[in-house]
Amino acid sequence: MANGGPVEHGYPHLQTVRAAVTALYRRLSYETIRTFDTSVAPADVAFSDVDDLHLGAHRVAREIVRHYRLPDARLVVCFREMTHAANIELTSGPEYFVELNDRFRTHRRDIGAALAHEVMHVYLHRLGLSFPGTRDNEILTDTAATYLGAGWLLLDAFREDGASSQKLGYLTPEEFGYVLAKRSLLIGEDPAVWFTSPQAYEAYGKGLALARRDEQQPPLTAAGWAGRRRYARDRRHAQDLPGAAPSRADAPYAFTPDSHGPLRVSFPCPTCHQRIRIPVRGRVRARCGLCRTVLECDT
Repeated sequence: MANGGPVEHGYPHLQTVRAAVTALYRRLSYETIRTFDTSVAPADVAFSDVDDLHLGAHRVAREIVRHYRLPDARLVVCFREMTHAANIELTSGPEYFVELNDRFRTHRRDIGAALAHEVMHVYLHRLGLSFPGTRDNEILTDTAATYLGAGWLLLDAFREDGASSQKLGYLTPEEFGYVLAKRSLLIGEDPAVWFTSPQAYEAYGKGLALARRDEQQPPLTAAGWAGRRRYARDRRHAQDLPGAAPSRADAPYAFTPDSHGPLRVSFPCPTCHQRIRIPVRGRVRARCGLCRTVLECDT
């Protein structure tokens, strides 16, 4: 939790975020992810200063548990002085103990955001889904909470001005915006209407721009003129020198020779980021086997 200190910006964890989205599809399936087509409603986690602290916290916890479809999970919430925003004790359940930072006694509207992250730990624990290392596992938790409809709360908890700052979670604001945008492009739900923080709205806009660029990379037909030209040059290079790398080290695609057929190109699915490998033979339509996205390509 950034509390008055500097807030990291940009996309330093983007590779891990994309791997987390792929892992969600592999573990949950396309059908299960599509059942989370409605985000947590602002009214369900609203918390005013006149509400009883502990009763209100438990009410919000029940709403988050319900959203994640963990009906047999019960959360016991308490408050104490600590460095992090929150902490949860992962056991076999069904009762889980959550500690929230004392700061939330007076910043109650952000309790839902903290619980969205902590309850997702329970969800992933029950799924048996984790990444090695604390940092990557926390990024997975933030990404999963956001992609499954509760992460807009975490981004909305981001506030920054000349005198103070606050941010919850391990993703940067722009990375939260990116994952929210990936969900929005999939579900068709606009989370921006729920933001109370102007800084959250700005971060979402930046993340949305990056998410749209994912859908405009060659060999997709939506790629721009410059990208298509670079792709054609790299394709000629690969045909002349089989196994050669693209001219750009950061190119999202790679060419591989095939002894039983034409040259093939591999590239990440813009929805789930699983790599797709198809023949290089002009205009083709490909379907991602993981998330079922149909892709119009010009290989």
